[in-house]
Amino acid sequence: MTDSDVKATNPVVFFDVALGGEPLGRVKMELFADVTPKTAENFRQYCTGENKNPQGRPQGYKGSKFHRVIREFMIQGGDFLNGDGTGSTCIYGTKAFADENFQLKHDTLGLLSMANSGKDSNGCQFFITTVPTPFLNNKHVVFGKVIDGMDVVHKVENTRVRGESKPAADVTIAQCGEM
Repeated sequence: MTDSDVKATNPVVFFDVALGGEPLGRVKMELFADVTPKTAENFRQYCTGENKNPQGRPQGYKGSKFHRVIREFMIQGGDFLNGDGTGSTCIYGTKAFADENFQLKHDTLGLLSMANSGKDSNGCQFFITTVPTPFLNNKHVVFGKVIDGMDVVHKVENTRVRGESKPAADVTIAQCGEM
C-alpha cells in the first residue's frame, strides 16, 4: 500500500504516535470516502479537530490513547472522552450512528474499521487490523487503510500490555491531521 494507490477523491489523514512520551513514528491512512462517506467524514473531522464539543472546544484524537492492543489481531483507540473504551460520540450530534455498509471486508492487515458495541453503535472509536480478521465482516464497518507506517502499527501491537490488552505504557496520538 502506497500513496500512489490512493484514490484522488479520498482524504488522507495521519497519526504521529508516541509510546511513553517517546515518538514511534507516523501512520498515514486513506479514508474510503468513495465507499463509506459518512464514516470517513466522522473520522476525518476527529483527526483535524474541526469538530467542536458543546463548550465550543475542538475535540478529537489528538492526545488520546490506544487503550486496547491485542497482538496478532488489532490496536484500538479513539476514546478521547474516557480513554478506556467506554466513551462514544460522533460528529452527527448523537452518541452513535448507524452502520453505513459492509461492502469492504476485513481481508488484510492495516484496515481501519469502526469499533462498536453492536449493530448501529458507531461513534469515535476505531481499530486497525494487524492480520486479516474475516470474523468481523458484516459486524464492523471498514472505512480506510494504512498506506504508510505499518511498522509503527506493529510497534504498538507489540508493546507490553497489562492484563489482556491494556498497554503498560501510554500509547498516544501525539499529533494528527489531514495531509
